[in-house]
Amino acid sequence: MASSSTPQVITCKAAVAWGAGEALVMEEVEVSPPQPLEIRIKVVSTSLCRSDLSAWETHAIFPRIFGHEASGIVESVGLGVTEFKEGDQVLTVFIGECMSCKLRKSGKTNICQVLGLERKGLMHSDQKTRFTVKGKPVYHYCGVSSFSEYTVVHSGCAVKVSPHVPLEKICILSCGVSAGLGAAWNVADVSKGSTVVIFGLGTVGLSVAQRGKTKGVHLE
Repeated sequence: MASSSTPQVITCKAAVAWGAGEALVMEEVEVSPPQPLEIRIKVVSTSLCRSDLSAWETHAIFPRIFGHEASGIVESVGLGVTEFKEGDQVLTVFIGECMSCKLRKSGKTNICQVLGLERKGLMHSDQKTRFTVKGKPVYHYCGVSSFSEYTVVHSGCAVKVSPHVPLEKICILSCGVSAGLGAAWNVADVSKGSTVVIFGLGTVGLSVAQRGKTKGVHLE
């Protein structure tokens, strides 16, 4: 449900990348209100993923606000949003789900034709940004851009979570944990008696190990 008052532009702090490999700069950014089927989130916690670093080093789309593993609180909602309301606790999802495209209806993949891997730095709905610095557009990353105090995402790129979970601890569920668990659970479908070799024990590797432990596999 929408707020009784019309959301306004918010000015907040964000870490902006102005060029490939250049140090991020804390800037005052203007964050536009959410458009139809979008929500604006007050970011509580965000983590750093290797994908952020790789894109910062190599991508050509700048200036940009990186970050895609985040937890936060819904500050306002756009028209047509029914599954979220102000005050809801959420996790961001960089591969969204429209729940209506051919791929999502197939039941064989979570890659969405509408809200899939975003690479243009623009919002899915109108191909525009929701960030500006002194009137200059600042581009999004993976449809999330959580290195900002406030961000705008498509409503299909967020998941509501219990109001009792600690937001400062669960942001890695947005990518690292789900990637590791998903690889072992859905893709490899490891089972008891299997041997799993893990190279590197970051968030992804530890999550693979966690899934393997629950299935009784041998870990190396």
